[in-house]
Order: sequence, then structure tokens, then C-alpha cells
Amino acid sequence: QVQLVESGGGLVQAGGSLRLSCAASGRTFSSYAMGWFRQAPGKEREFVAAISWSGGSTYYAGSVKGRFTISTDNAKNTLYLQMNSLKPEDTAVYYCNRVVGKWAWGQGTQVTVSS
Repeated sequence: QVQLVESGGGLVQAGGSLRLSCAASGRTFSSYAMGWFRQAPGKEREFVAAISWSGGSTYYAGSVKGRFTISTDNAKNTLYLQMNSLKPEDTAVYYCNRVVGKWAWGQGTQVTVSS
């Protein structure tokens, strides 16, 4: 059974940066397209960013394009999300998972951006 563990969230002022990490036990990321998703209070979980299994292609939601960068370290079996120029509307719980054929969701990591 795959276990996803997200970390790196926190409280940051608008304009600040955070780097999220996602580790998986039981599977290697390199075989799958992986993504970051987020869920704000009272809203549906939404797509944030994805990276192809080869790492050669990345995709971003329009709201984060140019500010967030997704990457992987296959040697460490870890997925990252570098978030710059954070805005209050980025406040949410952030999750990682496969893009297609989801594993069980982890607990996520809380990101709070103050204005």
C-alpha cells in the first residue's frame, strides 16, 4: 500500500516562498505522472501542477503558472513544489498524488498566506 506524506507547509506573508515536499513509500515516482493538488476551506480539491513520469514535461493551473515550479528527485523518490510570490488565495491544504489512478490521499500540508 502506498503512503503519501506531504510536508513543508506553514504560515507566510504575501509575496513569500515555501517549498513543499512529498514522499511516497511503496512505489517509485518515476513510473507515474505526479501532481500537486490543493483544497481551500469550503472548496473542492483542485489541480495545481503536474510533472510527467520522465520529468520532461510540466503542467500548471493558470492561477499558479509563473509562480510555482514542480520537480522530482527520483533518487530520493520525492516530489517538490516550489511556491514563490505567494498570495492569500493560495491558502489551502496541499496534497500530492498520481495524476491518473489516484492512490489514497495523504494528510496534506497546510499553507497559509497572510495579507
